[in-house]
Amino acid sequence: MNLQLTGHHVEITPAIRDYVLGKLERINRHFEQVITVNVILSVQKLDQKIEATVHLSGKDIHVTCHDADMYAAIDGLVDKLDRQIIKHKDKFEEGRRGGAPKRAAP
Repeated sequence: MNLQLTGHHVEITPAIRDYVLGKLERINRHFEQVITVNVILSVQKLDQKIEATVHLSGKDIHVTCHDADMYAAIDGLVDKLDRQIIKHKDKFEEGRRGGAPKRAAP
């Protein structure tokens, strides 16, 4: 997994870099075919914004999250990204098996 971390109006400290890397390991556990991840951290007045574009084999996923705290924004982004990647993985595996769903609907 290649990671590109960019900051707009914010300095990316080693603590933030380590926090993002640690959170993105969760994504890599669910789906090993992650090729690249582009993360943009930005600050506008009191709003902390984080965007991520994940390039998977066959699909690009883009997620954005806003919060007053940068670490909370990172957590929210990873939660959204995790849900979308699991959804993509289920569709990918369903197509390979010939349409048999992996999980039963509640």
